[in-house]
Amino acid sequence: MTLQTQQPVDTSPIAASRRADTDLDPLWRAVVTEMRTRGNDIHIPISFAFAERLCEAYPEADALVVRVAILLHDTGWARVDETKIISEGFGANWRQAQIRFEHEAKGCDIAREILPGLGYDEAFITKVTDIIDGHDTRPVSHSIEDSLVRDADRLWRFTPAGVALASGWFHQSPSSYCGRLRADIVPELITAAALEMALAELDRAEALLRTDVL
Repeated sequence: MTLQTQQPVDTSPIAASRRADTDLDPLWRAVVTEMRTRGNDIHIPISFAFAERLCEAYPEADALVVRVAILLHDTGWARVDETKIISEGFGANWRQAQIRFEHEAKGCDIAREILPGLGYDEAFITKVTDIIDGHDTRPVSHSIEDSLVRDADRLWRFTPAGVALASGWFHQSPSSYCGRLRADIVPELITAAALEMALAELDRAEALLRTDVL
């Protein structure tokens, strides 16, 4: 069942989002090294911006849990065999590839290493790691915070930057990849707000990238 919202949904270009809060800057700085793997320094900031919009649409969610979880969710890619990230992590059965489970576990390790020193308590860290653990491989969401992280993790793909990076990972043209987004990823979105954002972003990306002729 799609999670509805009574709040206004911001579907303007995510690139137009203005960064306001700096409260998580120490956490961003703590994972700079992990951001240099598998395009995380593109993927995670864009997903983070979508997560903040989703938190506005679903104010009942714990926004801090969502923001910290999306910031850290893919940091584990920095601690797996980088040569297998594309060959196994984006293969035919990519959702259940062993390296996917590995990056989730390593991401939890990173969260447990970094967050205590930044003042986060054990209960909060457990909420974050419960989301990171299985965000790619677990078939269902177990909380509204988990749902918002999952949707934000997918939403970045609908932007021109997401299409550019991910189409290369899957060895597809931008046009083919946009078709895949509509056919396979749109149905996976959990929240009504994410669905609105995804379709608006994808319409803009397709027009910009001239996928009708290229």
